[in-house]
Amino acid sequence: MGSSSSIEWTDATWNPVAGCTIVSPGCTNCYAMRMAARLEAFGLEKYSGTTRKTGGRYKWTGKVVLDYGALEVPLKWRKGRRVFVNSMSDLFHEDVPLTFIKDVFGVMAATPRHTFQVLTKRADRLLELSPSLTWPSNTWMGVSVENSDHLWRIDRLRETGAKVKFLSLEPLLGPLVPGLDLKGIDWVIVGGESGPGARPVDVEWVRAIRDICVEAGVAFHFKQWGGPVKSRTGRNLDGRTWDETPSARL
Repeated sequence: MGSSSSIEWTDATWNPVAGCTIVSPGCTNCYAMRMAARLEAFGLEKYSGTTRKTGGRYKWTGKVVLDYGALEVPLKWRKGRRVFVNSMSDLFHEDVPLTFIKDVFGVMAATPRHTFQVLTKRADRLLELSPSLTWPSNTWMGVSVENSDHLWRIDRLRETGAKVKFLSLEPLLGPLVPGLDLKGIDWVIVGGESGPGARPVDVEWVRAIRDICVEAGVAFHFKQWGGPVKSRTGRNLDGRTWDETPSARL
C-alpha cells in the first residue's frame, strides 16, 4: 500500500487509488500498466482487472479501485518523507469521487512531516475541484506535459490553490521551447521515456528546458535519458546531474 521508491525525485510511493485510463500520448507506454499486471499476478486483489493484455502488452481497462485501507499508511510513517501520491493511478481521474480526494487531502494535512507530490494529466478536473479542496503547504501539485499539444495543462495548474506547483515533462516526446511558460512554477522534472517501446528524446529539447529554468530561477531536475534499458543511458546532462528541488518551500 506504501513503499520506498527508486524514482529519483521522491522517497516513497502511496497508492490509495489503483487503475487508470489512457488519455494522451504520454500514457502509451506507462510503466504503471506493466506493474499493475505484475502485482495482480502476485495476488494483489487491489489490481485485479485493472489491466488486460492486448497487442502483446498490458493496457488499462478503465477500472479504478479506491483503497480506503491505504489512507492510513502515511500516518504510520514517523520519519518525514517525500511521498509520490498515486504512482499507480491519477488522483483526479474522473471515477475518483471528490469525497475520496478530500479524504486523501485530509491525510496529507494531518501529516505535515511529509511532503506529498501529486501528479495528474487531468488538469481540467484538477482546476474544477481546486476550490473545493483545502491545500496544505506540504502538498506539491504537478501536471504531466509530454508535448506541446498539452502545454495548456500548465495554465490550469497555475490557477489552482496549490502552494507549490511543479511540472513533470516526462516522457518528453517533443520540443516544448518556445511556448513553455514557467510563471508561477516552482519545479520542473524532465525525463526521457524508458522501458519496452521507449520513444527517443532529443538532447536539445532537454537543454532548452534546462536553460529557461536556469534563467527563470526555477528548480530543475533531470531524471533520465531513458530508452529500453535506462541504466545504460544514465542521467547526466552536459557533464553533470541536475537534482534541484524547490528547497525554499521545504
